[in-house]
Amino acid sequence: MAKPNYSFEKRQRELAKKKKKDEKDAKKRAERDAAKPDVPSGPE
Repeated sequence: MAKPNYSFEKRQRELAKKKKKDEKDAKKRAERDAAKPDVPSGPE
């Protein structure tokens, strides 16, 4: 019987967690940008 590769499983879990976090951050960023008016603030 083959030995389980725990480091591979851990890496896959970490990648899945990172992907989920990135998607959540992107969604938050998109919502924040949609709510923000496109008017420049302050004199230039």
